Amino acid sequence: MSLVLDASATLAWLLPEELTGAITAAFDLIADDCAWVPGLWRIEVANSLSVKLRRGRITPLQRRESLVDLKLLPIYCHQETNDHVWGRTLELADLHRLTIYDATYLELALRLSLPLATLDEDLRIAAQQEGVPLLGK
Repeated sequence: MSLVLDASATLAWLLPEELTGAITAAFDLIADDCAWVPGLWRIEVANSLSVKLRRGRITPLQRRESLVDLKLLPIYCHQETNDHVWGRTLELADLHRLTIYDATYLELALRLSLPLATLDEDLRIAAQQEGVPLLGK
């Protein structure tokens, strides 16, 4: 089954102390099929790993290995996401009081009619209100 993957679920998969059974199951689904992400996903993941590196939570080697592991998975950037940012994404952000970043994942899940893998609580609540199936907890 395809799904939309956000940065919070991605980081939980990469960091052993944050990994849950539900995240493992979501990544098993990705390995069997694929995940879709907006273009900002790579930026968010890289930034989060860099922050964790600066704070001493991971080593440079762990960051490199994490990015190599992600490159091996069938995770695809959806090219039309930016076309919706000033329209539907902005509406979802306003309606659910989300950041534009989080609303981007919700908009993509709605547009593709796919479940959303996230650990972000505000995004989970908004997805439930929109009827988007959730993975990750």
